[in-house]
Amino acid sequence: MTRQNRVDPFGIVRSDPARGLFFGNRGGTFARADGSLKTRQWASRQWIICALTYKNRRHELDNPKVYTGLFFLDEATALAAGHRPCFLCRRDAALAFRTALAAAGETRPDERAGAIDDLIAGEVQSVLLGDSARETVPPERLPDGAVYAVGDAAYLKSGNRAQRWSFAGYGAPEALHTEGLRLTPRVTCAALAAGYRPQLHASARA
Repeated sequence: MTRQNRVDPFGIVRSDPARGLFFGNRGGTFARADGSLKTRQWASRQWIICALTYKNRRHELDNPKVYTGLFFLDEATALAAGHRPCFLCRRDAALAFRTALAAAGETRPDERAGAIDDLIAGEVQSVLLGDSARETVPPERLPDGAVYAVGDAAYLKSGNRAQRWSFAGYGAPEALHTEGLRLTPRVTCAALAAGYRPQLHASARA
């Protein structure tokens, strides 16, 4: 039975057999004793993107007293879903991300992780709770590495082209849409525009 632990760019945790490049969690556990997930798919605003292994050790798939383990196709997917790089197992990426946020004028150079989480995970949680709506944008104005949606489909933006997202990878490049819903949080887009480069699935370079 496929576990419900794959995250899509909308921030929803789903069941899918495809593998991903990154692990992560949402600041605690939100799984029931039988492994099914609670209605609210997060425990806090500490939504992080982790390496699959850390110090030659694999993260535990489930650590019910500590966190609910999640998987992402790639970093662009995780960023779109409201996560940010972990300061422990991906410290270099986390520091580069924070530097890009500061360069964009969104945070201080030494901003604490909790304040960044409030901006990023906070935005996605507000959308998932129905308290706010996603922004409609011309995708051409989004930075490379951002993800937008047209209907139920998500697309990775790269230059003047888009690639449709799936749990297995990205589709063939196609023309950008004239408008779409921005999935990648606003301040994360600012970090991408300021030079942060997410690690992408190999199919994104097809």
